[in-house]
Amino acid sequence: MTYVVTESCIRCKYTDCVDVCPVDCFREGPNFLVIDPDECIDCTLCVAECPVEAIFAEDDVPAEQQRFIALNAELAKDWKPIIERKPAPPDADEWKDVPGKLKYLER
Repeated sequence: MTYVVTESCIRCKYTDCVDVCPVDCFREGPNFLVIDPDECIDCTLCVAECPVEAIFAEDDVPAEQQRFIALNAELAKDWKPIIERKPAPPDADEWKDVPGKLKYLER
């Protein structure tokens, strides 16, 4: 089992999760983070660190977020690793509770 970053992260991209990852499995896109399922060791450390509760165990991803399992795997192949925390976008707090953000995902 791996962990999956879901829609809540889009346009928020808080990187608190990156700081605690012991294997550097996060990958960074323009406005979203993903977890490389081939690197994730299922340690759960990132889950508690996410301020928008965007990270789920693969088996616990909500039904309406299931597409993010494949999306994490797909984007992890193209995006570069992020290994240290960065400032969140200036408008991250404005986006954290916005539903339906998949249309804003930048690849």
